[in-house]
Parts: sequence; structure tokens; C-alpha cells
Amino acid sequence: MIWTKPNCGPTCNMPSPSRLVTNTSPLLALLAGCGSLELFHSLYDEVLVPHEVCAEIAVGGPQGFGVAEFNRAHWLSKWPTPVEPSPYLHNALDPGEAAVIQLALNEGVRVVCIDEPMGRRLARLSGLTVTGSIGVLLRARKEGGLPSVRTAMERMQAHGIWLSETVITFALRESGEA
Repeated sequence: MIWTKPNCGPTCNMPSPSRLVTNTSPLLALLAGCGSLELFHSLYDEVLVPHEVCAEIAVGGPQGFGVAEFNRAHWLSKWPTPVEPSPYLHNALDPGEAAVIQLALNEGVRVVCIDEPMGRRLARLSGLTVTGSIGVLLRARKEGGLPSVRTAMERMQAHGIWLSETVITFALRESGEA
């Protein structure tokens, strides 16, 4: 599927940040749900990926899910060196989540894309705005760049991405697909 940068217009009520730092799980979930990473590219001018997240994806090896697509996404700003998280983040989160939050703080990026509850909580406590896989899908749907949140979520689940009934119900309601 080809994604184009949608024009939200003055009636769009969802914030439209131009920069985002993302964790591993949203990258893989959106790849599973949409078949490519282009949805990120269509919504954000810059998507930063910490070195630690790049390493997590590379662990899958050349045949691992999403590795080839990730490597081909040259528009991603892949951070070349490890990020040194604060001791607080280092002790509370896995390396990818800690690096996402620290890189956002270091680079003045206000929005992070994290799916895990603890990472989301600590990002908010750090003063950041948080979105996740479903938030990105909803933004794309509201801006006209995604035909169906339901279909994307079904594809995610078919690839083994777990979504709670609460999240599914919320996403369908918010997207107008309930």
C-alpha cells in the first residue's frame, strides 16, 4: 500500500507533531498492521530511532520480521551511537525504552511512540507526550491516510501482536469503525 502525506486541514483536532522518537514495538506493530513503515513517514517529518532500538531490530537477523523493511527505510533518523540514559530510566526500563525517552529529552523532541505501560508512564513523568501503535493508526485515520484501523489491527493480531479488548474497543470507537 502506498501512503501519501495527508492534509489534515483546520478541522483536525489531534496534535500533529513533526518529530517523533520511536521504540521497537510500535515499528514492528505498524509494519505488521500496514505492511510497511511508510505510515510513520507520511505522518512525521522526522522519526528518530535510538541506537538501542536499531540493535533490538537487528537481533532478528536478515530473515527476522521487519529487518529488511527497517534497513530499507533510509528516511528514518537512525541514531548512530548508544544513548546514555539517566540512572532512573536505566534502572526502570529496558534499554530501548530508556533510550527513546532520553533521546527525546536530549534532542528536544516532545513526542515518543512507546506501547509498553511502564515506558509510557515514565515518558509522561518526564514531561513527554506519548503515543503508541494505535495512536499512530488513529492519527493516520483522522488525517485520511489510513482506510481502516480495524483492518490494520486484524493484521497486527495475525502477526502475533497482542491487543487488549479495551484497546480494540477504544480504537474502533475513536476511528468511527465501531
